[in-house]
Amino acid sequence: MTVHFVVPGDPATRTGGYLYDARIIEELRRQGWQVVLHTLADGFPDPDAQALAAAEWLFADFSNGATVVIDGLALGGMPQLVTAQAGRLRLVALIHHPLAMETGLSAADQQRLFEAEQVALAAVDRVIVTSSSTARALAEYSIAAEHIGIVPPGTDPAPLATGSGSTTLKLLCVATLTPRKGHAVLFDALATLRELDWQLQCVGSHSRSPETAVQLRSQLAELALERRVQLIDEITAVQLAAYYHHADLFVLPSHYEGYGMVLAEAVARGLPIVSTAAGAISDTVPKDAAVLVPPGDSTALALALREILTDATQREALARGARAARRRFTDWPTAGARFVAQLQRVS
Repeated sequence: MTVHFVVPGDPATRTGGYLYDARIIEELRRQGWQVVLHTLADGFPDPDAQALAAAEWLFADFSNGATVVIDGLALGGMPQLVTAQAGRLRLVALIHHPLAMETGLSAADQQRLFEAEQVALAAVDRVIVTSSSTARALAEYSIAAEHIGIVPPGTDPAPLATGSGSTTLKLLCVATLTPRKGHAVLFDALATLRELDWQLQCVGSHSRSPETAVQLRSQLAELALERRVQLIDEITAVQLAAYYHHADLFVLPSHYEGYGMVLAEAVARGLPIVSTAAGAISDTVPKDAAVLVPPGDSTALALALREILTDATQREALARGARAARRRFTDWPTAGARFVAQLQRVS
């Protein structure tokens, strides 16, 4: 069987969505599928005329009846094109999280993206999402539940973290510097915990939203936290593993997550977690491995962090919960097999 994957931008980008796409493609090939990866120009879901024209040429070149998986970041940026190809191609939408739920959008942009994605989703033959939470969110788009398949990401086995081995506790946050990830909320929370002995390492791309990166650096300067918070740009998987290994606590203050792969990775390493009850996080993270607070609430986040940072017994209890749950996550071969089952429903 042959399947075409259409992904915008650089497929080597180290974000959860791109990593999911790459690992699923790897598993499909391992399971005997011929996978052809097609990359669109950067700029989606707001492509310029040239990027849209290139997408039209690409889709016109697909043979009748071809199975085409479209990453959700591209899907919502070309609803007319997707609608025009419906019926001629077997179209599968891969939705990591609805575009309109991105943090920081104006009301007009939110509505525009909602309507565009709704039109595109109505035209495809199958919708694949990465969590039950995202499947529930798509009910607002008038997508029938029977047209949605849920394929959670896999999680690689990993060695247990050893921690920093220091009285200065190392907090780790792995997330691109974008508004949705909530770094600003985390920095405000930590500013109230100056008397405690901690350091924060934030690992994630600075280029996805350059204006956010500038704002966060300015915020750290205003809060006088530059020496206690490191902003580390995109790094290799091997380098990231070292940061996980020496962390004492994992923190993710997201406003919304369609799954939260980094949270599963933290659990796989037996790390205690402080995060938010946003999107799929409550489903992804075991209750006995994490303290979850409302998204966007810096006061609640500060209280949770203070409790965990000052109570070694509670940190160890959460770590035990993570260690007990780490083998319950889906592996990537299973995720690949589930993705195949969804493709077979349209092909």
